[in-house]
Amino acid sequence: MSHDFPAVEELNHLPEYERRELIEDLVVQEFRSALFMTDREEFALDVGFFDLGLTSLRLSEVKLSLERKLGREISTAALFGHPTAGQLIDHLCA
Repeated sequence: MSHDFPAVEELNHLPEYERRELIEDLVVQEFRSALFMTDREEFALDVGFFDLGLTSLRLSEVKLSLERKLGREISTAALFGHPTAGQLIDHLCA
């Protein structure tokens, strides 16, 4: 499911469930893109970034793209402390 991503200011004013859904869609979209996956391919939220096949360089590209789109910094420590897309989504929504 793909959404037009709202401006950062709007994102913070959305109800929690809508904000989470949009952030999840964005994170999954970014990881799918980095992994050259189609929308038809299953994306596992509970598999580690490197187990999915990401390299450190591709992960840093995902991080930079998410930072630009979300308007906030994501520390490298947060990525390693939340090493799956599902855990990263939880962190970004907290």
